[in-house]
Amino acid sequence: MAKESYAHIEDNQLLDKFYNEGNNYWLGILLQRYTLLLFGVCMKYLKNEEDAKDSVQQIFLKVISEVQKYKVGYFKSWLYMIARNHCLMKIRDRQGKIPVELTDKLHTADEVNNKQELIEKDTTLALIEEGLQELNEEQRLCLTLFYLEKKSYHEIADITGYSLLQVKSFIQNGKRNLKLSVEKKLKKSNG
Repeated sequence: MAKESYAHIEDNQLLDKFYNEGNNYWLGILLQRYTLLLFGVCMKYLKNEEDAKDSVQQIFLKVISEVQKYKVGYFKSWLYMIARNHCLMKIRDRQGKIPVELTDKLHTADEVNNKQELIEKDTTLALIEEGLQELNEEQRLCLTLFYLEKKSYHEIADITGYSLLQVKSFIQNGKRNLKLSVEKKLKKSNG
């Protein structure tokens, strides 16, 4: 079959073929379908064409390794979340490597406290990101859509195909599980 003939096959059908056969060919068709979307997301966040192109390749590799670990229900949303997280991590890494000019000025207590607060917030954000990856796919997707993409329960139900009751449950349980995960990791790192 020519590649054009796969245009009518839904994402979830291609995913099912991939999961059933273990053949990366089906995943390749899916990734090719969303290459421009990925590039657009990367350009939006990274604002640099070369970085965006490199990131698309890195995201492809991450998807190939991650998709085998989970039963992905909604590929486009999942792929968007992977791309967004990748770009945010790149931005965070980039900001951590900005050279700091040495100054003779002594740091005030407020500046030191502010830096400590920023470090604590950054640590908490990293733990939240780790915790999100530990949630099941439904909870992770619903939390991402609700909190990060500011979607309503109704919009999440439309995007995912879950009922309103399921969306509410996934968000509540996901929030609780995420909180427990972060608290556990914070205790571990402080204790």
